[in-house]
Amino acid sequence: MGELALVEAVRMALARALEDDPRVILLGEDIGVNGGVFRATDGLAARFGVDRVLDTPLAETAIAGIAVGAAAHGLRPVAEIQFMGFLYPALDQLANHAARLRNRTRGRLTCPMVLRAPFGGGIHAPEHHSESFEAMLAHVPGLRVVVPSSPARAYGLLLAAIRDPDPVVFLEPKRLYRSIREEVTDDGAALPLDRAVMLSAGEDVTLVTWGAMVQEAREAVEGMAAEGVSVELIDLSALKPIDRATIRRSVAKTGRCVVLHEAPLTAGLGAEIAADLAEHCLTHLLAPIRRVAPPDVVIPYPRLEDHYMPTTGQVVGTIREVMEFS
Repeated sequence: MGELALVEAVRMALARALEDDPRVILLGEDIGVNGGVFRATDGLAARFGVDRVLDTPLAETAIAGIAVGAAAHGLRPVAEIQFMGFLYPALDQLANHAARLRNRTRGRLTCPMVLRAPFGGGIHAPEHHSESFEAMLAHVPGLRVVVPSSPARAYGLLLAAIRDPDPVVFLEPKRLYRSIREEVTDDGAALPLDRAVMLSAGEDVTLVTWGAMVQEAREAVEGMAAEGVSVELIDLSALKPIDRATIRRSVAKTGRCVVLHEAPLTAGLGAEIAADLAEHCLTHLLAPIRRVAPPDVVIPYPRLEDHYMPTTGQVVGTIREVMEFS
């Protein structure tokens, strides 16, 4: 047991999976000799061999396609896309093949692959390096989409994703890669891929978020507590399937809901959550459901990024507004 950063917990989970299951292979750009752009796979090629930790050409379509083929033939590939913004070429393989293989073969074949990708802003990266289009992936039937918010959750969720019989897109909030540390035990224990986590109990308002935005959400919870407002904080974790039951139970208790995400506002997952609550919790609502999200623009270059990302102040202001609604 020891304190690890999130990227170190990812590496530990990958090592555990490689050690426990000879069917697991890793593939991606510069993941072998160089250990990946964020060093998530550092040392794994030397430990497990280049036949199990494979460097690939700069070709995202090929990386995803190879993973689909390998999974269909009995392996458990874990493919890395260097940044989520480079994932677009891989969408063809994910949506048309990985997600459909079980249905296409009437269950004769499955696609037990994981596609890892660092995502989100906040590190002042250049264009295409700070994307957050998780809602696009969640819209694809047959794909699981998972986002950890801490080192321990990254370890357990990644192991569960690798062991799952169907394709999982595992999005790693790179702003958290080295910004937080916590105790992580290398015990091989997986976490459920379909459950949200209640990070703090509350009575007045439900705050739902995921990934790096959990940090701003925690700060908002503390700020509202100083004002006498009790906030129930839910880390969604599984973006597909969404743990709707946990959110509904919370909102049935609090009567208010704010959803926070760093993906653009329109058609983001906040809209799906709001629609579900409007359908199933209407009689419990004491105020309109509110979303805190960036505007519908391309995430700007570094100097303007801080004006784009949602802030703790915005979350606090929105919670105050739902509390004052009458």
